[in-house]
Amino acid sequence: MLKPGSRLKSAVCDAEVMVIKAGADDEVTCGGAVMATNVSEKSAGDDAQMHGCLIGKRYVNQADSIELLCVKSGDGSLYCNGEELMTKDTKKLPSSD
Repeated sequence: MLKPGSRLKSAVCDAEVMVIKAGADDEVTCGGAVMATNVSEKSAGDDAQMHGCLIGKRYVNQADSIELLCVKSGDGSLYCNGEELMTKDTKKLPSSD
């Protein structure tokens, strides 16, 4: 069960994310393996899902029903329920003039 504020770790690389928004039944994977709060040992990832995730970037799906903040970079790509997550477009801040 995913809750906002939860921190998930990858089982295939060093990636860590914080859940910003998610459904209760969503399954988040990184590099082909399910992410969890506690990961005891690393396993081999799926090469097709190893495109990397970048620290400080927010990742969302097309429906915008899930949002993750990458707090530690890794080699695996983030997926939710089999759909690859993309970086969220940044909004321009207003000028302070």
